[in-house]
Amino acid sequence: MHSHWGRSALLGILWISLASCNAGNQTLSDVAVPAPPSATTEVYRIGQGDLLTISVFGNPDLTVTVPVRPDGYVSMPLLGDIKAEDKDAATLSAEINEQLSDQLRNPQATVIVAQVNSVQYITRVRITGAVRAPRSLPYARGMSVLDAILEAGGVNEVAAANRARLYRTVEGELQEYEIRLDDILLRGKLETNYEMQPGDVITVPERLF
Repeated sequence: MHSHWGRSALLGILWISLASCNAGNQTLSDVAVPAPPSATTEVYRIGQGDLLTISVFGNPDLTVTVPVRPDGYVSMPLLGDIKAEDKDAATLSAEINEQLSDQLRNPQATVIVAQVNSVQYITRVRITGAVRAPRSLPYARGMSVLDAILEAGGVNEVAAANRARLYRTVEGELQEYEIRLDDILLRGKLETNYEMQPGDVITVPERLF
């Protein structure tokens, strides 16, 4: 079966990049293609500048809404400074519960990312679909399509590699560009080995059987 990914799901991944990602003048041509396969669910990791709401059930005095400082820490009553950067909300909640257990009986802390401001997250590039290890990578200047695909372990055995697509937000509009991965990986033809931009998404569909 050939799985499909609706445009609305893709927009859900890309909306956060609109405010800060400027792709500039593009030389790629827009290509109309079938929708790509669905992406794997990505666990968000807290970054500097994010706004967190931390609450402890039954203890309203411990509820705070605080930004993640440039050193990666937040502050809360009883505990002082806690490292938050690069942790998901569930992990941070568990660590707060562990630290509070010395002072409270059965603490139940909840961490919510109230506002995503982390530049690291906004500018990440994603590789999804028929690759060996779908990835979300920090953007690096000079990164190419080939670099991103290799970070994802290459395409898998059911990939329709020459039907891969690059999705990019240009002046607030989602654009699609053809990537011929078989040509890049097997034939050294680099015409579609585009330089990546912050917020780009590469999808590799499966072959039709």
